[in-house]
Amino acid sequence: MYQYRQALVRLRRGETDREIARAKSMGRRKLAALRDLARLKGWLDPEAALPGDEAIATALGEPKRARTTLSGLQTHRERIANWLEQGVSGAAILGALRRDHGYGGSYSSVYRMMVAIAGAKPVAATIRLTFAPAEAAQVDFGAGPMLADADGVIRRTWAFVMTLCFSRHQYVEFVWDQTVATWLGCHRRAFEWFGAVPERVIIDNPKCAITKACNTDPLVQRAYAECAEGYCFRIDPCPPRDPQKKGIVEAGVKYVKGNFVPLRTFRDMADLNAQARAWVLQEAGVRTHGTTRKAPLVLFELEKPLMRALPAAAPDLGSWHKVSVHRDCHVAHDRILYSAPFTLVGKTLWLRATDGAVTIYEDYRLVAAHRRGRRPGERISVPDHLPPHAVLFLAHDRQWCVAQAGRIGTACAELVKRLLDDRILVRLRAAQGILRLKDTYGSDRLEAACARALYHASYHYRTVKSILVGGYDREPLPAEPAATYAAGARFARPAQSLFDPDAITRH
Repeated sequence: MYQYRQALVRLRRGETDREIARAKSMGRRKLAALRDLARLKGWLDPEAALPGDEAIATALGEPKRARTTLSGLQTHRERIANWLEQGVSGAAILGALRRDHGYGGSYSSVYRMMVAIAGAKPVAATIRLTFAPAEAAQVDFGAGPMLADADGVIRRTWAFVMTLCFSRHQYVEFVWDQTVATWLGCHRRAFEWFGAVPERVIIDNPKCAITKACNTDPLVQRAYAECAEGYCFRIDPCPPRDPQKKGIVEAGVKYVKGNFVPLRTFRDMADLNAQARAWVLQEAGVRTHGTTRKAPLVLFELEKPLMRALPAAAPDLGSWHKVSVHRDCHVAHDRILYSAPFTLVGKTLWLRATDGAVTIYEDYRLVAAHRRGRRPGERISVPDHLPPHAVLFLAHDRQWCVAQAGRIGTACAELVKRLLDDRILVRLRAAQGILRLKDTYGSDRLEAACARALYHASYHYRTVKSILVGGYDREPLPAEPAATYAAGARFARPAQSLFDPDAITRH
């Protein structure tokens, strides 16, 4: 209505339509119509008050609209609206209209209809969240550049970003995965980077932090809860499918991906993180932020004194895992085996893994503790965790047999040595069996039985046992070794024939 009021003022001054039209605010034809309306309403009287915008608009009536051609899609508008609510794409809608409804128009017409339908929907109002100094930090993961790992395999990296909500100062670290151990380690290094801890940490609902996402009662991962307790911060998960609640770090991740990653080359993960730290301090931290209009590092100097101090001793952060005790009395974690008491075989336990130790719990009762293994395939065992018979089997090795036989006597030691030195068979069980005869017959009788077995050159477990069962160990040994064959044996050759060439010829 501003143009009409200005035109009325100039008309009341007596200016002609041509003079007013030179200002190009209104054409001569429209001015002529306005002059007739003003003369009819009495608005040209210089002594009368100028009418208000509402009176002028009422007198002018509804503006005439340009004639539009009715689209051939108007009959399909409701159908297209239903398809849009189901998430159907424009190309699929065009194909369905042509295939099933005989539509012969172009995709542009369909697209204009889709825009008109979308524009008709009400836009939800929102507000910008504001935070006091030291009140909160927001955390998120974002896709990083492709990089070769230690084995030379090209893999995707992930950017862990923690942004302080007040100052917008960031901690950026690139990692290989989003596991619980990585999540906890990144939090520790982020707090050490800031030198302080915010009051709460706003996160999405990643599996490494939240085991059950819920709008009202989310279930926090056990290890992350211990981290929050150790560093004295509170966890604030966003509602499911509502990432706008942590828009600060969402924008921070986009800033890292759009301003740091492009046009840079990285040798390895260490070089990537070194460049990221330098970029945060030298570029991202000193820029004028688009929202706060101040440099993040300048605001961080005001925010840091208000944040919580780091604990005197860093918390021992560990990840929790459900494990099953296998038949070999071991549980598996990260491709390393750790022993557990044999009485728990088949049960499900909790394993807590830290950087240097692994502990195993039955509910909340500690049942095993081990050093953290470093080599895949490593087996870490405690003898007390194994079944007693298995421990005895493993303990009675070659060295044990030799030591036990030496305590019994020289004959027993010699017989056991001959058994273990067999070049064809592994005769460890025979040696163990001979030593077990001590429990039944005593050391003296076993020593005598071993001496008789050596006398007859019969180095067998059954020989020693037969001697003991028959009581032959109590009889004295002959002065000379017994002949292998009797003198009158049927197939025995005379002794002299073995050395007499003539006898050999006769035979």
